[in-house]
Amino acid sequence: MGRVKTSVYIDEELWREFKELAREESREVSRLLEEAIMNYVVGELIDVDESKVPLWVEPVKLRGEETSKVLREMRDEREESLLG
Repeated sequence: MGRVKTSVYIDEELWREFKELAREESREVSRLLEEAIMNYVVGELIDVDESKVPLWVEPVKLRGEETSKVLREMRDEREESLLG
């Protein structure tokens, strides 16, 4: 499969976050975008009624706290470090 170079307009903050996550994971931005597009295309091609897909989610404790609380604190710290 060949590759093409393209231009798109993306929210600046979202793009910065995406590139930072790619860097943290030592992943290529292009590869992650290809995966995201592929997941979208496959999702559109497969006709699945998502309301019938069971979801089993249980809260996870981290350091004795709800994961959502720890994650929110981490996001707030990151936002503060980026925006000052």
